[in-house]
Amino acid sequence: MQTKDLRDLLLLAAIWGGSFLFMRLAVNDFGPVAFIEMRIGISAIFLLILSAFMGKLDALKTHWKAISVCGVFNVALPFFCFAYAAQTVPAGTLAVINAMVPLCGALIARVWLHERLTWLRALGLLIGFAGILVLVWEDLSFHANGSGWPVLVALGAPFFYGIAACYTTKYLKGVDPIACATGSVTASALLLLPLAIWTWPATPISNVAWGSAVAVAILCTGIAYIIFFGLIARVGATKAITVTFLVPVFGIFWGALLLDEAITTAVVTGAAIVLCGTLLATGILERRRTVVEA
Repeated sequence: MQTKDLRDLLLLAAIWGGSFLFMRLAVNDFGPVAFIEMRIGISAIFLLILSAFMGKLDALKTHWKAISVCGVFNVALPFFCFAYAAQTVPAGTLAVINAMVPLCGALIARVWLHERLTWLRALGLLIGFAGILVLVWEDLSFHANGSGWPVLVALGAPFFYGIAACYTTKYLKGVDPIACATGSVTASALLLLPLAIWTWPATPISNVAWGSAVAVAILCTGIAYIIFFGLIARVGATKAITVTFLVPVFGIFWGALLLDEAITTAVVTGAAIVLCGTLLATGILERRRTVVEA
């Protein structure tokens, strides 16, 4: 990677790590569905303008059905899972759970697309899930106000992302990624709009919550997509996806710095185990070993 690529990778990780901070600041004022609608509604407007400017709307019109289905699994469902969990679960924990996306993607690809799963990758899956147990076990409780159910809901997000990735591979291969992102976000915004109106809070929403909702929409969704797709174009998807390993670091850092969340031994250990499992499950270590041997 060039210096510019490394800079953009770190910037993207910092932005996406901050999305969990913004969720924590806004979701209790808006409620999960209204917050998601604010996030993806603003993002949809931003990305539609961008797509029109870049001439990507034709691809969106051609593949709108498949893109809309992808949006349900890549935007609406995982965003709801994280927004619901963010009412009680720390931002750092959510960021580590998000790092399981490659793990879940590898598992679903094995079942759905029949991709080869070596023993090393299977071991990575087991290690990754063990890391999540280490992360949440200390505070895991399924009582009325416990964190058990929110954590389980949050764990649904990486699985939905994995389904979306496999669906994209199967039905949207070769379709412009900006068109996919724009269509996915727009379809999800339209789908959730009636429910968001129905559940819109009756109490006033704080300025902090409004600012966080706008920031997560424009910065963490719209601008982040542009940076991410730029990285893919310059260095390829395999290198660009390594941002996954950096997001938990920034998620934990922002939570500790701005929300006074504790950086416990369980958080650090769990995050390290999850990232090790991800390295194995995605085959990155296998590819590097092959290059060295060659």
